[in-house]
Amino acid sequence: MSTTASRGIRAGRASVVRQVRRLSLAGVLVGLLGASVVSVTSPAAAAEVPLSQGRNAIVSSAERGDLSAAAAVDGKTGTRWSSKFSDPQWLAVDLGKSTAIKKIVINWENAHATAFQIQTAAGSDGPWKTVYSTTAGKGGVQTINVSATGRYVRLYATKRSGQYGVSLWEFQVFGTGTGSTDPEPSATPKPSVTPTKPVPSATPTTTAPAAGWVPVNQAAWKKALDTYNKVAPEAVPAGIVRVPEFHTNCTVANEAKDDPIVLPGLPGASHMHTFFGPKVTANTTTEDLLKSTTTCDALGDNSAYWAPTLLKNGKPVPMKNFRVYYGSRLKDPAEVVPFPPGLRVVQGDAKRQVATPKGASGQFWCAGSAETGRSADGNWPVCAPGGNLIYQLTFQDCWDGKNIDSPDHKSHMGPAKNGTCSGDYPVAVPNLSFMLGYDSLGGDGLALASGMASSIHGDFMNAWKPENLGALVKVCINAKAKCGTTPGWKK
Repeated sequence: MSTTASRGIRAGRASVVRQVRRLSLAGVLVGLLGASVVSVTSPAAAAEVPLSQGRNAIVSSAERGDLSAAAAVDGKTGTRWSSKFSDPQWLAVDLGKSTAIKKIVINWENAHATAFQIQTAAGSDGPWKTVYSTTAGKGGVQTINVSATGRYVRLYATKRSGQYGVSLWEFQVFGTGTGSTDPEPSATPKPSVTPTKPVPSATPTTTAPAAGWVPVNQAAWKKALDTYNKVAPEAVPAGIVRVPEFHTNCTVANEAKDDPIVLPGLPGASHMHTFFGPKVTANTTTEDLLKSTTTCDALGDNSAYWAPTLLKNGKPVPMKNFRVYYGSRLKDPAEVVPFPPGLRVVQGDAKRQVATPKGASGQFWCAGSAETGRSADGNWPVCAPGGNLIYQLTFQDCWDGKNIDSPDHKSHMGPAKNGTCSGDYPVAVPNLSFMLGYDSLGGDGLALASGMASSIHGDFMNAWKPENLGALVKVCINAKAKCGTTPGWKK
């Protein structure tokens, strides 16, 4: 055997030995790894479930129907909430009861907020307490440790990271609460109603309201109806105009970038509004109104009314007058009953930005003189001397009989059909009509704080004293008689 062959055999044997050793070592490692896996395997600890998961949530806006508030609290990282493309935006979740809150986890989508606050409150209307604030948000998955208490938790985003809205996969609230639910003070049982003179149900429901819907306070509404039903009708004297109507006149209470219906608890978050009646802030509630002084002259009317401020070259235009007519457009005004206590309604659309040339619907017009022309953009009339710019905003006159507010602040109200209130809106209530009179002859340089003339809208928070509103409805509207500010014909 040659030396070369001998070396080859030895090399082959050495290779076999090395392979055997490697295989043996591999077997040992597999055994060790298997033993190791077995030794550490134990029941996994249950993941902490967020208090917010599956709870009712509401948002300031949604980009599309499938990008809703519910998607942010469903426990799924493949669904998300996305807002419309503007600032500010917010998401609020109802934990079901007041509880200690220790941690917030936000799983942002790419369109995150760079400036935002975490706020808590005992009720859906606030007041809101800020427990965390940043102006340097980076997006991604963000864990925020807090020490707070509240039933409602809100993410209030004031600045977006880009041109789109704010968007997040999940908004999770962790704390020490349980899954039980306490009724909110204002969320009292829903009554059953009949198409005309409604009677609240004696059997309350315990079903929690859907997000954004605020059930009528059954006891307060029953009390208001009892007060109304006790009012004795009055004979209508000869010569009285047979129109179902009374009114209230108000002067300006204040102007502010607040809206306690659409953006409650968010001071300065809205466009400028002009308020009539009691002074109003972002935190104003019906209870606040009832305790306030008012600029309205109808006895017992502590309601709040407001509309976007009219601007001339960027400066507020003074009001000349403001009157609210309460009437009826139904076939039989005797069907009308008073508004439920605490009713909140918005009429019109602040986001509607379309041209309003001469002849278009929803026109501002001239009172006391003729229109002599149009502004350069065609959207505003020019009034002759002696007149003034005016707008009439008419609300819906049928109520669903169940809720004093809805997610869009409109859906609990609807139109009459064939002159009667029926179907989804069976309860006839007074028909509101705002008459907004401005100390202006119109023309160029005009704009609403909400934008173009087409964005005109109005808000109403009912804070009438039941005995006064009940008498006006019974004596004036039901009898188809034109009154002034009192239930009779003295003024």
